[in-house]
Amino acid sequence: MRRGREEPGWLRGEPPPRWARLAPAVALLVLVLAQMATPGDVELGYFLAALPPVAAFAYGAAGTAFFAGVVVLLLGVPAIGVAHARGSDLATVAAVGLLSVVIAWVRRRRDAQLVSVRTVAEAAQLAVLPPVPPRVGQVRCSGLYRAAQQGTLVGGDLYDVRAGPYGVRALVADVQGHGLAAVATVAGLLGSFREAALDDAELVAVAARLDRRLLADAAPSADGSAGQPELFVTAVLLEFPPGRDRVRIVSCGHPPALLLRGTKVEEVLVEPGPPLGLGLPGPAPSTVAEVRLAAGDRLLLYTDGVTEARDAAGYFYPLAARVPVLSRDPAGLVEAVWRDLVAFSGGGPRDDVALLLLSLDGIAGAPGLREAPAGFPEVPR
Repeated sequence: MRRGREEPGWLRGEPPPRWARLAPAVALLVLVLAQMATPGDVELGYFLAALPPVAAFAYGAAGTAFFAGVVVLLLGVPAIGVAHARGSDLATVAAVGLLSVVIAWVRRRRDAQLVSVRTVAEAAQLAVLPPVPPRVGQVRCSGLYRAAQQGTLVGGDLYDVRAGPYGVRALVADVQGHGLAAVATVAGLLGSFREAALDDAELVAVAARLDRRLLADAAPSADGSAGQPELFVTAVLLEFPPGRDRVRIVSCGHPPALLLRGTKVEEVLVEPGPPLGLGLPGPAPSTVAEVRLAAGDRLLLYTDGVTEARDAAGYFYPLAARVPVLSRDPAGLVEAVWRDLVAFSGGGPRDDVALLLLSLDGIAGAPGLREAPAGFPEVPR
């Protein structure tokens, strides 16, 4: 599973690229040769004074001091024939070189601190939302996550796949808002889901547990501080019972899953309940639907950051129409959808994006959607 948007390594505190380290040396050589090739009344050597500040962006204090010393030597020794700096001019160049050494030293310290802070932040975010494994029990998984906020790995979307005594259960959800402000809610929901995957025998009970967690988070705390009265989450929960060729689905105001069967794609119609966290009175409103899966069937789950992405003309991204073509991409469907989404929206959507592709191994049953047994609504073909 991939996270976040790519940034150049040197912007993350990593060592600068090779071209950045070669640039000062190449510029030094070019200026010296150019000065030697020009008439004596043309002074190009003073451009060398700019090399120590440039070197400070790619080298540490020692490397920058080396370039500064070479520049002072070339400008201060007339016999070399590069320049003829004297007095205050040479002192100015030396001062620039010394300042460049200080800048390089400060930059290296800042880079070390940045690497440390970023490493801790990434570890904390990955602890909240770890990458989904390629296989959980009898279910094959493939996921992709992109946070809207630059430089973060976790935003307002979430997904997880867990094995438990009642089969493999999956969750895809979208928290109101996005970015770091939603991370606390994401962490709370994931913790509740992981407990429910082990403890709750019914899928509606899992949804009810998540709903209670959101209501508790939204309520004012005991010390009188305000809660989050407008907190709500759309979610879809799936359950793959052990040893059975079917999936149970509960929708809480979330976009419908897509069923990929051969070259055909159709929405899995599930009567949706309201989003989680609204605190509506009465029994749990969620309804469970059951779908029989054939060999090769795949379920694509997503958040509205995908389907609400717009192109330059203002049209929404047609996910269901694009999936049949993108499913043939050798890189995998979720990666193909992301690349297509970036191209469609001109650089990527402005909201968090989550994609989760699930398939069931070892299916021997006949294709098609079956009539649900007693206690589950019929899912239309």
